[in-house]
Amino acid sequence: MNDKQILELFQNGQREKAFSKLYGLYPKIEALILSKGGKKQDAHDVFQEALIILNRNLEKSDFKLTASFYTYLYSVSRFIWKDTQKKFSKEELNNFETTEIEYFHSVLEEKKYQLAERAFLELGARCQQLLQLFYSKAMPFKGIAEVMQFKSEKIAKNQKYKCLEKAKDIYQTIKTVQS
Repeated sequence: MNDKQILELFQNGQREKAFSKLYGLYPKIEALILSKGGKKQDAHDVFQEALIILNRNLEKSDFKLTASFYTYLYSVSRFIWKDTQKKFSKEELNNFETTEIEYFHSVLEEKKYQLAERAFLELGARCQQLLQLFYSKAMPFKGIAEVMQFKSEKIAKNQKYKCLEKAKDIYQTIKTVQS
């Protein structure tokens, strides 16, 4: 199956079928990671992360796949691996081509998503619930106050602010520890 057909599967909502075709590229990505000193588990993790990045990008309306799926996944996997190993030289970063910059940006963006998700999961259950009601369900503060048994909308709004501040603090702490 060629790239155009795989892209059509994504566009038609047949993601599972598209991803199963992309798994045919795994041996090449595994060979890349193994050649760079990684283990089979590292290759599996890197490939999974590359697929997540691809999926997120395909969901964006302005994303255009300018290379083959193999080239895209190979480049993104290479960036993920090098970033994990912290082996980018300044010269290498300065010599990136436009498409490489886009791929590297996708890897960095995915790291931010992962950090935000970890921060959210470290919040207490009440903060998680409040933020989900506000952001996922677009519930107004009056409804949040009722569901969460706050005395007023103002209290719900203040609690949301406190939860966001707590999430930001956790995010920064995780980011600092990982650096």
